[in-house]
Amino acid sequence: MSDADDFEPHGGEDEKDRGKGKARDGNRDRKAEDAAGAAGAEKTGTGAGSTQDVGSTPDAESAGSAGEAAANARAEDAPLPALRIPLPRVSVEDGGLPLPALEEPAGPEPVRLEHPILKSLLGAWALAACSAEETDAVEMHLGDCGACADEARRLREAVGLLHRSESLDLDPALRTRVLDGCLERRPPRIPVPDWAASYDAETARLDALLQDFGDAEWHAPVRLRWFRDESAASRRTTVAGVIAHLLAVDGLIAVALGLDDPLVPGADPGAGDGAEQQDAAGGSKSRTRTPAQRTEAFWAGAHFPPTRSVRGPWREQTHALVRTVSFAGGGPGGLPVSYGGFELPLRDAMLDRAFECWVHAEDIADAVDYPYAPPAPRHLHGMIDLAARMLPETLAARRRAGLASPARTRHLVTAGRPGRSLRLEIEGSGGGQWLIPLDSPARPVAAGPGDSRGAAGPADDEVAHVAMDDVEFCRLAAGHVSPEEAAAGQVGDRDAIRDVLFAAASLSRM
Repeated sequence: MSDADDFEPHGGEDEKDRGKGKARDGNRDRKAEDAAGAAGAEKTGTGAGSTQDVGSTPDAESAGSAGEAAANARAEDAPLPALRIPLPRVSVEDGGLPLPALEEPAGPEPVRLEHPILKSLLGAWALAACSAEETDAVEMHLGDCGACADEARRLREAVGLLHRSESLDLDPALRTRVLDGCLERRPPRIPVPDWAASYDAETARLDALLQDFGDAEWHAPVRLRWFRDESAASRRTTVAGVIAHLLAVDGLIAVALGLDDPLVPGADPGAGDGAEQQDAAGGSKSRTRTPAQRTEAFWAGAHFPPTRSVRGPWREQTHALVRTVSFAGGGPGGLPVSYGGFELPLRDAMLDRAFECWVHAEDIADAVDYPYAPPAPRHLHGMIDLAARMLPETLAARRRAGLASPARTRHLVTAGRPGRSLRLEIEGSGGGQWLIPLDSPARPVAAGPGDSRGAAGPADDEVAHVAMDDVEFCRLAAGHVSPEEAAAGQVGDRDAIRDVLFAAASLSRM
C-alpha cells in the first residue's frame, strides 16, 4: 500500500477549489451563529413578559430573517440529486411473456323459456329455422332433458332424409358394383359358382325389400298366379305366406344337398300324385312332394298363419344353400333335384329358384305399392335360356295330353332328327334367339341372327318366328300374362305359335 502523503483525491482537486471550499465553510459558520443569536434574542424577549407583538418588532423581523437564512443554509448543504437517464422500454413480445388475455365483452343473457315452449321448438330447431337465441335455449335444454334429446335426434334424422334430393331406394346394381370392386382387389377364396350367382342376387334383393316391413306390410294380401292346362289359376295368401312358400320349395334343393328340410315334420301332403323314391339302402320309400304340395303342407302344419318370423328361417336357408354350393365348387352342378313330377340338375334348379324369387318379389312389391326392378341382364338371360330349354319337353307333354296340335308325323321324331322349328327371338338386354323344336323333345340350341343351327334341323323347317320383350316373356312363363294377351310379334304357322306360347305359360306353377 502507498503512504498517506502520496494519496491524491479522485478527480484532481487543486488549491483554488480547496480555497473556495474553505470560504463556503466560513460563510456557513457565520450564518449558523447569526441564526443562533437571533433565536436567543427571541427567547429572551418572550421570557421578560413583554406584551408587545413579536412579529411587529424589529427583533421578530430579525428572527424571521435568521430562520430563513438557516433554511437556505440547509438547502445549500444538501447534496445535489444524481441525473437519471431512463432505459429503453422493452416490448411485451420481446420479453417472452404471454400477452395479457383480452376480456371478451359480456354477451346477452340466454333466453329462459319454459319446457312446453322448448319442446314445441324442436321441429324448427331440426330444420335450422330458429333464431340464435332460441337455438341456444333449445341446445341448453337438450343437455338436461333426455326425452327432448331423443325427440330432437329423431327429428334431425328425419330432416336428413328429407334433404336428400335423390331417391331413397338403393340402386339395385349397387350390391353388384360393390362386390365387383371387392373381387377386383382380392378374389374370394371360395367363389360363388356362376349358375348360383343369380339365386344369390335375387334372394339378397328380396331380403332387402323385406327389411323395413312392419306388421301391416307382412299381412298385406297377395295373390299367387300361375297357368294350369288351358286356364289361369290363383291362390290368395299374404306377404308372410309368400315367404313361407319360397322357404318350402327351396327346401327341395336343401334336401338334395343334404341340408335340413324346413317342411313341418309329420305333415301329410294329402294328394297322391307325388313321385315315390326308394332310399339308397333299398329300405322304406318316401314320397317326394311337388312344390304345391310342400307349400300346402307347410301352411297347414303351422299353428298360426305365417308372420314376419318366417323371414329368419328363409334367410338362413338361402345363405346355407349358397354357402354349400360355393364350398362344393362347380362339381355338384349336375346333381339331380326332384320336383315331384320331374327333375332338374342343380345348376338349373338354382336358376329356377332365382326366377321364382324374382317373380314373387314383384308380387310382394305390388301388394305394398313399391317399385321393383328386373334382374341384372346376365341373370335375366340365364332365366330365359332355362325357359327356352324347357319348352320342347313341355310342348311334347302337352301334345301327349292332347292340349296341343298334333305333330306333322304320327309320332314325335327322335332327338337330333330333322323336324319343324320355331325361331324364338327375345329382345332386350337379357334376350337372344333360340330355335325351338316342334316335333322333338330335344333341347333347343341358341342361334344368332340368320343362324339355323341346332336340333331343329335346316332353315327350310323353320315354320314360324316369334319376337317378344325379355320381361314380357318372363311374365308369360310365370303365368302372370295369358298367352292370348302376350305382346308378341308373330310370323308363320299360327298353330305352332299358339302351341309354343301356351307351352311357355305352362312352365308356371304355384
